[in-house]
Amino acid sequence: MTIHSGGGARILIIDDEPQIRKLLKVTLQAHRFDIHEAEAGEAGIYQASIVHPDLIVLDLGLPDMSGMDVLRRIREWSSVPIIVLTAKEREEDKIAALDGGADDYVTKPFGMGELLARIRVALRHVASSVQEPVLRFGPLVIDLAQRLVELDGSRVKLTPTEYDLLKTLATNAGKVMTQRQLLQQVWGGHHYESDSHYLRIYIGHLRKKLEEDPTRPRFIETEPGIGYRFLSQD
Repeated sequence: MTIHSGGGARILIIDDEPQIRKLLKVTLQAHRFDIHEAEAGEAGIYQASIVHPDLIVLDLGLPDMSGMDVLRRIREWSSVPIIVLTAKEREEDKIAALDGGADDYVTKPFGMGELLARIRVALRHVASSVQEPVLRFGPLVIDLAQRLVELDGSRVKLTPTEYDLLKTLATNAGKVMTQRQLLQQVWGGHHYESDSHYLRIYIGHLRKKLEEDPTRPRFIETEPGIGYRFLSQD
């Protein structure tokens, strides 16, 4: 991650609502981020190409083109973290955006505290993208080289599929992983909503082995109707 003037990361806001852009700009600048703005999709794509932001906040409802099209266009040449802003009831938009390459989403109306937390997680994930051989999440330790998992100093026995699922979630800690993404990365091939019961079963297995109270998980959080998020234990 590049550090720019003001001491923070460079963030591009693509949103057609002036009030939202002003709120984001004032708040994020107060947290020492370097802010750039665009009020439409084409302008946002152009800004992304010349500004080279460290992170993009993208509204899916834009006047000139779909926010999904902006996401796809940017993903053709950049892996910059993208957090999308979505309408509250549009669950399918959240899934499509995550499957299309977004790193996270925040639902409108949103609290700035929540958005700031999402931004920090996304930037931290990029900063630590050089994969460490050992991942540590409080009492949980995952040794990627040895394929070993320990909890509170004791070895946790996992099946190969359980380990692959845990590894996929943990290496994307803080990010929402959709059901389709997890099915493709862990089981491979093409999977559909009808296959999601496999995922629920294995998530249940992991929670029984890792969580003190599987009904109140501290590691694997359910994003209802969308997928799962591995909590980064900050």
